[in-house]
Amino acid sequence: MATEQALTRFEAALAAQLPAEDSVPSRLHAAMRYAVLGGGKRIRPRLVYATGELFDPGHPALDAAAVAVELIHAFSLVHDDLPAMDDDSLRRGQPTVHVAFDEATAILAGDALQALAFRVLALAPIDAETRTKLITTLADAAGSIGMCGGQQLDMDATGKRGQIPFPPEKGSDPLSALRRLHGMKTGALIRACVRMGALIGDTDPGVLTQLDGFADDFGLAFQIRDDILDVESDAMQLGKTVGKDAAQDKATYVSLLGLAESKALLANLSDKMKTTLAPFDTRADTLRTLAEFAVARVS
Repeated sequence: MATEQALTRFEAALAAQLPAEDSVPSRLHAAMRYAVLGGGKRIRPRLVYATGELFDPGHPALDAAAVAVELIHAFSLVHDDLPAMDDDSLRRGQPTVHVAFDEATAILAGDALQALAFRVLALAPIDAETRTKLITTLADAAGSIGMCGGQQLDMDATGKRGQIPFPPEKGSDPLSALRRLHGMKTGALIRACVRMGALIGDTDPGVLTQLDGFADDFGLAFQIRDDILDVESDAMQLGKTVGKDAAQDKATYVSLLGLAESKALLANLSDKMKTTLAPFDTRADTLRTLAEFAVARVS
């Protein structure tokens, strides 16, 4: 099934999984829907479906996986924007959830979205063994060894450009520390999207490892492009506050490597992703398109 067709089905499934806005507690449910249905690029659901195209593009469990990852992504954005974390007032060109509602409601909305994500996976129409693998994959990506852990490291690093705190490691340096931070904060969920799409297709361990490598490169490329846009773009184009990394003295690829070298690394990652996908022939065309978007996007 073509990804655009699948996304139409995805949007319907996503809206159906969210509580009705007028059901009790209505303020919380309104905040949840506001956080999830306010648009966005849907990169993570697209990755689930695009990977599914390599194996079993019509499998109904892809809808559940795509909805679950988007709910987790939305939960992370709601909490990242809070005053206690990144303190952002703009997301996708609209007021962030804590601004549109209030801080307490935003916290609860994020919590509820995370819980709903795992409920969706627990009811996915697939065999029990694969369902367990999907739940474990998403839990690892969202928890302390993934997204939440990466956010903690990001907060720890604020105001300490080039001195990202990690447990002592032989040969550690600022660039490898930054890569690990974003590999957890951003890359872990992207890797989960690709892996879940592959798991639903019942692929073998060798192919999973190959696709994990693609996902790692995709996540890194996505983050580097994000750092570049934070320097080169504006709030209207990007749909969120720009220049905050520099203002908060955070380490970024641009601050550590410079703009030219960051763009060169991005081009290298693009070549690597093309090489990784080459054996999948035309089945990987949608993944190739997404990879191209990751390195060239303007918002």
